[in-house]
Amino acid sequence: MAPLLALSLLVLWTSPAPALGGANDAEDCCLSVTQRPIPGNIVRAFRYLLIKDGCRVPAVVFTTMRGYQLCAPPDQPWVDRIIRRLRKTLAKASLPGPASSL
Repeated sequence: MAPLLALSLLVLWTSPAPALGGANDAEDCCLSVTQRPIPGNIVRAFRYLLIKDGCRVPAVVFTTMRGYQLCAPPDQPWVDRIIRRLRKTLAKASLPGPASSL
């Protein structure tokens, strides 16, 4: 896990963001994003933080299995692949299972 910790620029920073068009006075925003791909197998969730939300740096925030929050650029193909995989996994998990007969 040392390489993951070496990516210190990826940590989600809490910083006050300017209110834009009625946005919240403070928002969790990324100060920077990594161009280095994050291994998809360590990611369990994601969310978007965009300029329209009051953030200066648009980002996809990935939450890892260990609870770290890593900032990635929303326009990169590797980010799209991770999001597609997570959505597919979520869709499978939400499908109703076979009805059990009693």
